[in-house]
Amino acid sequence: MKVPNDAEHVFNILVVDDEPANIDILLGILSPFYNVKVAPSGPIALKIAKQHTPDLILLDIMMPDMDGFEVCERLKSDEVLSQIPVIFVTALTQGESEEKGFKLGAVDYITKPFSMEELILRIEAILRRTASESQANAQQVF
Repeated sequence: MKVPNDAEHVFNILVVDDEPANIDILLGILSPFYNVKVAPSGPIALKIAKQHTPDLILLDIMMPDMDGFEVCERLKSDEVLSQIPVIFVTALTQGESEEKGFKLGAVDYITKPFSMEELILRIEAILRRTASESQANAQQVF
């Protein structure tokens, strides 16, 4: 599968999941197309996001210590990190979880199991939209 990445920019994605098997699957799908960093917990994700601001975050909900909802809430309350698009990737299928994710500021919600093609297409759509919005905002400054 060819991913239409920006020719001058390889996007950085932060994968946040406490399950090593899920991390391995996502790394296998994403690393041929993107620079991928991994965080096995919410606190580590926040630290990595502050140090290496990613273009997109894939965030699991069910994690010990700090669940994905709290991670998203903290990201969205930070002036710099609030602009990073967050996609929840989770096994939770209840409508109320999806609603809560969107209310907290997530741009998408993907339930496991998912198809590789669907994941890549959704990521690319969000990255293209974010890049277009950034360009439009930069042009308005002048």
